[in-house]
Amino acid sequence: MTSSRVSRPVLVAGSLNMDLVARCEHLPREGQTVFGRDFFTAPGGKGANQAVAAARLGARVAMAGCVGRDRFGTALVDGLAADAIDTRFVGTSDQPTGTALVTIDAAGANTIVVIPGANQACGAAAIDAAFQALSGPGVLLLQHEIPDDANRHALTAARTAGWFTVLNPAPARAVPPDLLPLVDILAPNETEAATLTGCPAGGRDAALRAARALLAAGARAVLVTLGAEGALYLDPSRALHCPSVVVPAVDSTGAGDAFLGALGAALAEDQALEAALGFAAAAAALAVTRLGAQPAMGTRDELAAFIAQHGMPVAKPWAEAAGKALNNIA
Repeated sequence: MTSSRVSRPVLVAGSLNMDLVARCEHLPREGQTVFGRDFFTAPGGKGANQAVAAARLGARVAMAGCVGRDRFGTALVDGLAADAIDTRFVGTSDQPTGTALVTIDAAGANTIVVIPGANQACGAAAIDAAFQALSGPGVLLLQHEIPDDANRHALTAARTAGWFTVLNPAPARAVPPDLLPLVDILAPNETEAATLTGCPAGGRDAALRAARALLAAGARAVLVTLGAEGALYLDPSRALHCPSVVVPAVDSTGAGDAFLGALGAALAEDQALEAALGFAAAAAALAVTRLGAQPAMGTRDELAAFIAQHGMPVAKPWAEAAGKALNNIA
């Protein structure tokens, strides 16, 4: 299934990591050693994951970032190019390529340790070159695995050039108040939303409280992904809940990136927000049925087949979806 829509460009400024993945029956507790079932390497990094997710769904994607002058770096860039992603804006650094140590249990839950490496060298020059070369305005996807100064520069430049911006504040750290108005959609998961606001995590009601706090702090719109409970979207005029697709989880690594990459692709096609959220939820569900981050990202045809089998979620007004009045959640 190919899109009949004309797609605006998607620029991802973010991380490129090589994931070192161990699968085991149970995640180890502090001080505990467990036996693993197997080990593999896979291309990852939140930025590159989102770029691959969008590209496989038909978006015109460019990647701005940095890798080391090593075999991991070469493999990561070659992998992006194989998915028709523009890699002209991926630079090299004397630091080693970023890596992530991933442990996955039998239920698909994971723990991740990220070593940023060359990602710390991602800066304004690559981002400016991308904006100048691409036929924008389009959709800009950002995360927290590159330096804060790079994200600040990207958001400022994007606002000037009329790009739509999505910031995934992961790993969770504060977003400076003066940057929030430059973010069209702030997209944390529920744990990150709780960390950013100090609100307790746990379920849609807690997510709504956190989203309201972020909106009050200056965000234009907030999208909180809730795993199996779907996603909550809030802006000054509406609140929407999009359910998830229930599937047996093999590996949840990269599910949030699959969601946001698909959202970026849908927004670049000018899909209505409700449709874009359902499209993204289906893409994330497909990803959790497979191992790895980038290897799990589906193509447009694969997603079409998945939707034909499982259906595509429909985003509804929050009060209707929750069966309660929105104002009841203080």
